[in-house]
Amino acid sequence: MTSRRHHAARTGALVAAAVVLTACAALPAPPAPVPTSVVPSTVPAPAATDDGSQLSPDGFDAAQRMAVRIRNIGCGALSTGSGFAIDEHTLVTNKHVVADSAQLELSTYDGRDVAAEAASTAALADLAVVRTVDALPAAPVLADADPAIGDPVTVVGYPLGRQLTVTDGRIMGAVTDPLHANLGEVLVTDAPVEPGSSGSAALDASGRVIGVVYAKNATGMSFVVPVSTLRTLLADAAAFAPAPTCG
Repeated sequence: MTSRRHHAARTGALVAAAVVLTACAALPAPPAPVPTSVVPSTVPAPAATDDGSQLSPDGFDAAQRMAVRIRNIGCGALSTGSGFAIDEHTLVTNKHVVADSAQLELSTYDGRDVAAEAASTAALADLAVVRTVDALPAAPVLADADPAIGDPVTVVGYPLGRQLTVTDGRIMGAVTDPLHANLGEVLVTDAPVEPGSSGSAALDASGRVIGVVYAKNATGMSFVVPVSTLRTLLADAAAFAPAPTCG
């Protein structure tokens, strides 16, 4: 813990100009249908596999199947974000992805639409859960502990609300949340993300969830709610309340 806090102090410059990653657009133009292809892109990282990702082949396949694209249709505007299944009828995303909506539209990696039933948001972190009417394709395993500095990380989501994309990097440190949206520390990674990546799963090399992406800064570093926070909130039935709507 001491070395982690020492490294976190050195990452203080990384928190400047942090912004959340929801992509917004004016109505009525919706995004094109979700392409079924996956476009891996990487930064230098160890043990890259033939598909261009540092995930194992099994982990890469599972990452595709559990990722969900989210369209938040609000009152006069729409935004896009990402999420991932944690069981057959529940997905995790960010609070700011689902807040102030009139309707949530969900779709999977293969272009299948999934009906949303209800969304709830956490009071102490930029996290939300969405219950679905239709079954989700697959759910990942949540890691037992937060990653260490230097560990590989893979982010899987829908940047700009377009095709499913997988990007690789490393855990660079831990800092107090620069946006004050989370209680306690968040992780910093150099895995590339874009608007629309909010709610993406951050995975270890075995495809286990180690956190949830929610923001990036001006230097390209991204911020991740750690899996320890996610686990704590999921275990507390009182941690989530109905998401605010635009009406």
